[in-house]
Amino acid sequence: MEASASFPITLGGDDMMIPVRCFTCGSVVADKYEEYRDRVNAGEKPATVLDSLGLKRYCCRRMLLAHVEVVEEVVKHGKF
Repeated sequence: MEASASFPITLGGDDMMIPVRCFTCGSVVADKYEEYRDRVNAGEKPATVLDSLGLKRYCCRRMLLAHVEVVEEVVKHGKF
């Protein structure tokens, strides 16, 4: 799959590798990613979705907003 810098978020599914916890505060964020992705793809504003999911801290919001799936790119290069 080719990654795109614009919406909708086209990557996803069961093979996502979103971090389980926020790197800064340690709150669990991975359980919210699938709903976030689905709602943003349906046309909702990311800020509204993050608010409704209860992500108030900007460090946690950044975890979902800035997530980029790079596994497909790494796999292309084979074994190390």
